[in-house]
Amino acid sequence: MKAAVADTLDSLESYRLKDVDLPVAGPGQVLIKVAACGVGYVDSLVALGRYQVKPPVPHTPGQEVAGTAEAVGEGVAHVAPGDRVMTMTAKGFAEYAVAAAPMVVKLPEALSFAEGASLPLNYITAMHALKDRGAVADGETVLVFGAAGGVGSAGIQVAKALGARVIAAASTEEKRAFALAHGADLAIDTSPEGWRDRLKALTDGKGPNVILDPVCGPLFEPAFRSLAWRGRHLVVGFVGGPIPALPSNLTLMKGAALLGVDVRQYLQYETRRAIGDLHQLAEWASEGKIKPPVGRVYPFAEFGEAMVFALSGQGTGKVVLDVAKS
Repeated sequence: MKAAVADTLDSLESYRLKDVDLPVAGPGQVLIKVAACGVGYVDSLVALGRYQVKPPVPHTPGQEVAGTAEAVGEGVAHVAPGDRVMTMTAKGFAEYAVAAAPMVVKLPEALSFAEGASLPLNYITAMHALKDRGAVADGETVLVFGAAGGVGSAGIQVAKALGARVIAAASTEEKRAFALAHGADLAIDTSPEGWRDRLKALTDGKGPNVILDPVCGPLFEPAFRSLAWRGRHLVVGFVGGPIPALPSNLTLMKGAALLGVDVRQYLQYETRRAIGDLHQLAEWASEGKIKPPVGRVYPFAEFGEAMVFALSGQGTGKVVLDVAKS
């Protein structure tokens, strides 16, 4: 089969489509014929060796896969060959991928393969952040930074499914319109001058209860200062540039919490909860409560361009590789 492979993490140009051995589904595993694979900012960082943990080489990127179950290993009963499925696994930039069966769920009929490949990582991240770490309650207000990106747009829809009111923060009119079209109640720009006053006006002077922040850019401290009493600021990532600092006395003054959201370790240490999240998300998708917004779709052969674009942060929605048409 064909797979994108690199023997070094020096650059994205190191990756090439190569012929590799077809994987086999062992006990408790599912072999998936990949139709689509999500491409995220983190995938590009990992491919460059710039993430928290460097992958061993040779490395094949890709974590979010949707496709058709080709074969199942011993002990697998909840999916069968021919089922449309989605999952989180490794080595997704390939024509076939193997995944641990508990993390494989049937793809809801309401979702295309591209939408299924846009769901697992971003939506589990948003679920872990908002439900587990942020304890979002019905009727609370959630401010979402990077609202047109993969995690941000997932955060909007998960927050709405949890009963929250959502304010989307995005840098351009196009991105704010995108966020509103995908579920946000209100939108706000990210121009620093007068930003806190504009946010205050949108929250009737109370401030947001929860902030979902995959950006952590120049508005990091102003946003924390704007939190309502007992607010929770969720730190998801740092696509906004240098990692910002926060005066610790602000947590006391606001009765507020600064909470880290590390989905990699969540998947590692709380796997059963993460699997439960994926099943809940599939149910919400079947009910129409969530629908992953697909951004640019690239042919499999253009996986390099897809990673460059995902790293740029310029797009809206999820970047996807169309592997089925390779």
